[in-house]
Amino acid sequence: MEIDERTLSRTRIAISPLAEVMCSLALLQRNPAGVPWPYEAWAQRARSLTGPVSLYCDLPSVSPDFLCPPPVTAMPTIGEQLDLLRATPAEVIEAELAKHYPDGDVLPVLRPFRNDRQAALDKLADGVQEYWDAAIAPYWPAMRAALDEEVLLRARALAADGPDALLAQLHERIRWERPVLTLKKPLEQAFTAVNQRLLLVPLIFSRGALMCSGDQPDLVMVTYQSRGAAVLADAPAARPADDRLSVLLGRGRAAVLRALTVPATTTGLATTLGLAPSTISEHLAGLLAAGVVHRRRAGRRVLYGLEPAGTALVTLLGEDSARTEFVS
Repeated sequence: MEIDERTLSRTRIAISPLAEVMCSLALLQRNPAGVPWPYEAWAQRARSLTGPVSLYCDLPSVSPDFLCPPPVTAMPTIGEQLDLLRATPAEVIEAELAKHYPDGDVLPVLRPFRNDRQAALDKLADGVQEYWDAAIAPYWPAMRAALDEEVLLRARALAADGPDALLAQLHERIRWERPVLTLKKPLEQAFTAVNQRLLLVPLIFSRGALMCSGDQPDLVMVTYQSRGAAVLADAPAARPADDRLSVLLGRGRAAVLRALTVPATTTGLATTLGLAPSTISEHLAGLLAAGVVHRRRAGRRVLYGLEPAGTALVTLLGEDSARTEFVS
């Protein structure tokens, strides 16, 4: 993707619950024998719930953007994105179908969007909402807290070092060599972004899958793997009750220490772990006194992260080295 200077200067970051839905389904589809850590506990519940959104499972790797429109605000809810989906104009659908299927041979699963647009959009949005409520909503508070921290860190890097530095460190399979942004994918594609906006979307469910959305006239969206996917493994059902880190520190402080493999605020930790902010502050004070975490200011917010001693504790007593490497 060749990006001109104006597009580069308009780089922004946002989350997308709807894109999380699509990537979660792709994750299940790519791993029929079993998903990798940290998604196992989530997948056990989610595999039986994909019926309402089976359309997404039948799509090729490159599909029209109207099925997953880019977010129009930095922190949209799933409801706001589904309202946007339901309101997709007929001319947008027609233009994108014509672009993806110039010979007119539209996939059967997409023909209802041309023949009975509103009914097809409503059916898809209803299905996404049903799947969301059952498969993702129980995990969303922790996911949202991790995504908030990811956006904060990336926005700080963008403001401090500029878009070049941000893109250069975005993901191991994203290469930035000005003016070309390359996503390492099996599919060969190339296009130019001129006088548009570059929207970067971190996803908990990406698991290395990179999406690029180029149907919008004024925007290009690129998704990448967010830090913090380990919050799915920290769900109560997935967490060992008596691991060695909990025995040493107590469950509360052990949970806080594990969560800080991704730098976080007090509020973010409280949301992720389901604990009161006062309880989080008490645990952080003890961990700070022990020298296993540090605190640093980022604008108006204070981020906590692991000191080397804290990383060693989590690695040796809390998680195996492979898992710690994944979230680092």
